[in-house]
Amino acid sequence: MTSETLAQQEQLEELAAKLVAARRHLHENPELSHEEFETTAFIKAWLEEAGIRIAPYSLRTGLVAEVGGLRPGPVVAIRADIDALPIREETGLPYASKVPGKMHACGHDFHTAAVLGAAYLLKQKEEELPGTVRFLFQPAEEKASGALKVIGSGALENVRAVFGLHNKPDLPVGTLGIKEGPLMAAADGFVAEIEGRGSHAALPEAGSDPIVASAQIVSAVQSIVSRNISSLDSAVVSVTKLHSGTAWNVIPEKALLEGTIRTFDEGVRSRVLARFREVVEGVAAASGTKASLRWIQGPPPVNNSAELAELARTTADALGYSAVTPLPSPAGEDFAFYQREVPGLFVFVGTDGPHEWHHQAFDLDEAALPVSARFFSELALRALLELADPPAGGANG
Repeated sequence: MTSETLAQQEQLEELAAKLVAARRHLHENPELSHEEFETTAFIKAWLEEAGIRIAPYSLRTGLVAEVGGLRPGPVVAIRADIDALPIREETGLPYASKVPGKMHACGHDFHTAAVLGAAYLLKQKEEELPGTVRFLFQPAEEKASGALKVIGSGALENVRAVFGLHNKPDLPVGTLGIKEGPLMAAADGFVAEIEGRGSHAALPEAGSDPIVASAQIVSAVQSIVSRNISSLDSAVVSVTKLHSGTAWNVIPEKALLEGTIRTFDEGVRSRVLARFREVVEGVAAASGTKASLRWIQGPPPVNNSAELAELARTTADALGYSAVTPLPSPAGEDFAFYQREVPGLFVFVGTDGPHEWHHQAFDLDEAALPVSARFFSELALRALLELADPPAGGANG
């Protein structure tokens, strides 16, 4: 090992320790969506200590930072989400959440620390960067509204490509899940109110039973996927809440159904939502009741650029990491809103965790922090080189 390689290894080990400390601080002090004030202050202080400039984009929580810009060139962005979940932690870790009922159960503390690490590594070679790398520390991913706040601030202006990451507990450390096309689902919610006519439970003919109508609706909407969507496509329709009634001998006036619809294609998404409305309203009418339907529109599908996916695979190979093609996840991700504006790539980072996202005992292997920092710093550099405008005049000038 040369002295230069040894110095680089020591630098990476020192950075890894800093990133672990940052991640554990964030894990102990989780904040929910749109409440990430202390989290934002911590990120800002960490960046400023590293000499990384804060960009002047107005966000209530979250922030934007930049490295580079000393030489002309394109702008690429790396996004990290920073919010936690309303879950009571049950990991027993020495750095478990200090806030009752709040927890980083989706690994956003990991994402934040990893992108801090990428910013740090790029800062070390700032004078060499052929352009600018912009870091989006985004609030409120769990509410699927933070990305829109960042876009509204203007932070995506002039960005040519945007990268994001999510930890993946079922992939080992050192493995990156890289896939072009659909990776995560559009996540829409629904609230359906079924209005009938109440009566005595012994005299159902005197009323219109919203509970019977609701039960038929729950069964009927399942046929949308099996009978209205091609077997080559996929969708999920789940009714997750059904509430009605207050007494054992009273047929109530109303029933409430809530749930979610997940799709990987915008065309399929439109067909499923339209058909869902038709089925709900039709079954309700056939049962002598009336349905009122309200949509909770979530993010569109995460749809990765093929060119950026190929660039990421070559980057992983150059660094000695394993790149695999992951299965698409039916979970939603508001990173998809960025991809509506500019080409983007969302990457799964192997963290070898014991539980899936949103579990009260969720944890991950922190050895994946330097892997992520190194990979995304190199990917951003290669993207700048790839996207750079050719010299004026070209080969024949």
